[in-house]
Amino acid sequence: MDYSPILIPVVALVAWSLVMFLWMLAVRLPAMQKAGITLSSAPPGARGSQLDGVVDDRVQWKSHNYNHLMEQPTLFYSIAITLALMGMGEGLNYWLAWGYVGFRVLHSIVQATVNRLVYRTPLFMLASLCLIALTVHAVIRVLHDCGLI
Repeated sequence: MDYSPILIPVVALVAWSLVMFLWMLAVRLPAMQKAGITLSSAPPGARGSQLDGVVDDRVQWKSHNYNHLMEQPTLFYSIAITLALMGMGEGLNYWLAWGYVGFRVLHSIVQATVNRLVYRTPLFMLASLCLIALTVHAVIRVLHDCGLI
């Protein structure tokens, strides 16, 4: 392997995000058609969030999750690539990255199906803890390399 192992969970989360994108399209387009909404009849500047309350909530849950996968995971991508460049993409960081991805996938499944905060929140928090740990490891390395610790 000529690349840092931490890049494998990065690719996995991108792939999962695309799965959610396709799932969102697969349910949203028929729901829009059922509601009498076409792309040509949508007003200029229309956004997917304007479908809240117009199409079935269960349809929108997939869209909400896809949007969530475009938010905090950008921090994950940044720190994982940073750790890879620092030569710290193995061992504990590798497994923390997989933990982050696993918890985000589970979060997606819960949000896209039952969408109960009692299940979603712990998964989000566990993923966030993995992200925090990855960041702390990078910060410690930077501080060490700068001679501050």
